[in-house]
Amino acid sequence: MEGLLDAFIAFIRAERGLSGKTVDAYAADLTVYFADLRSRGREDVARVTQEDVLAHLVTLGKQGLGRRSQARHLAAIRVFHRFLVAERMADKDPTEDVDTPRSPRKLPVFLTLEEVEQLLAAPDERTVTGLRDKAMLEVLYATGLRVTELCTLELNNVQLTSGYLVTRGKGSKERIVPLGRVAIEKVQAYLSLSRPELLGKRQADALFVTPRGEGFTRQGFWKLLKRYALKAGILKPLSPHKLRHSFATHLVERGADLRAVQQMLGHADLATTQIYTHVNSARLRKVYDEFHPRSDAFKPKPTARKRPPTPG
Repeated sequence: MEGLLDAFIAFIRAERGLSGKTVDAYAADLTVYFADLRSRGREDVARVTQEDVLAHLVTLGKQGLGRRSQARHLAAIRVFHRFLVAERMADKDPTEDVDTPRSPRKLPVFLTLEEVEQLLAAPDERTVTGLRDKAMLEVLYATGLRVTELCTLELNNVQLTSGYLVTRGKGSKERIVPLGRVAIEKVQAYLSLSRPELLGKRQADALFVTPRGEGFTRQGFWKLLKRYALKAGILKPLSPHKLRHSFATHLVERGADLRAVQQMLGHADLATTQIYTHVNSARLRKVYDEFHPRSDAFKPKPTARKRPPTPG
């Protein structure tokens, strides 16, 4: 096995152009793999079966390796067996039908309705920049746009009379997103009172502009959002994407059609949008556990004991 490993390492170093760290990681993972094969009486790697590969992944799991580490091990094993087939040292790749271990998707972090209200109320609309910032935050929460989509919105992308905007998302795919009444009102106020003062005699295609007459950068809006989160007393880490999560979660919680939410978010795959149904289910579970007397997690609240009447 060591001879094959040396040949494989020489191959990926010369032919694949992999970095030194990646080569070292492959070598370390394959050394562990070979030791596991030997422990089960497999000395000829050309005759390794799919069951052997799966058994190795199970062993890694029992040793405490997470899904991501298992996936890295499998990647090295897969490249090695493909090398053996390509070099005609083996007839078949045993990893061909082995699925890569996937880590469970983390539930998105989002704001409660109360936190959203606090955030949206933070800008001072009596100032030129405050009025602009209020409009930006309202549009972001009303549409679920990505921060780049918000910053690159142009004046002609927004149709306030019809109540929608047009944006280009990943892959330059164009989509239409509705605008709510409040967002429309705030953008109208910004366009009438704030934007002309920010621009002066300058011209700009960007909808939202800085005092320099330029559009916002991602970093610029990120700093703006953090400042308002601090002002609103929101202690949890906040990013523009969490407002996007909040938009989607609040829609799904209120029974919005998942396909419609998918279109508004610009997700290519419905499976990506379905994460918000898991959020909803998790919250329902929490409520159930807290209040249903037959739930395993239910803890009845102590009731105040009545004092006996005083004699006489």
